[in-house]
Amino acid sequence: MGMKRLGILLSGRGSNFEAIADNVAKGAIPAEIAVVISNNPHAAGLEKARHRGLPAVCIPSKGMEREVYDRLVVAELQRRQVDLVCLAGFMRLLSAYFIQQFRDRILNIHPALLPAFPGLEAQRQALEHGVKITGCSVHFVDEYLDAGPILVQAAVEVRDDDTVDTLSARILAQEHRIYTEAVNLVLSERFRIEGRRVIRT
Repeated sequence: MGMKRLGILLSGRGSNFEAIADNVAKGAIPAEIAVVISNNPHAAGLEKARHRGLPAVCIPSKGMEREVYDRLVVAELQRRQVDLVCLAGFMRLLSAYFIQQFRDRILNIHPALLPAFPGLEAQRQALEHGVKITGCSVHFVDEYLDAGPILVQAAVEVRDDDTVDTLSARILAQEHRIYTEAVNLVLSERFRIEGRRVIRT
């Protein structure tokens, strides 16, 4: 059977990647990181991956059509025999082709309680909307933005004196916790999907 293999996709600093990598290193996630891929040559997360001795690959996306790009990424993931794809601040929508190759095997984390505040700057959206509770969600990725079945969520209180930065920092602490929980749930295969609902078995 062997150890399950994770592929991490990131575009920026990769703090969720680091949380996953820390938990892999200490045995809290029973898997190995097979590859870290970025579409951005300047992503700090790539450097962090190299520093940890992990295979880090940049496949620049600039000026490329979505599916053409995705075919390159999928080929790299398949070459590395990746079982589960984790998006960690990967700022691209995935094509139907990508989804089909890894159906129910792609996770994303979003800094809001989906379906509230999809898309960019979810923390700012929550503050501007005046909600009292927001949080984060780990979900399966489908063809639509921030839309697939939800695995794990965590609530975060919005305080009266919050700024985007203070709220984002508290949400991020929960992101790091629930991403590992979600990865472990998928690796354990102790769940089923009924319609939109992920039910633990």
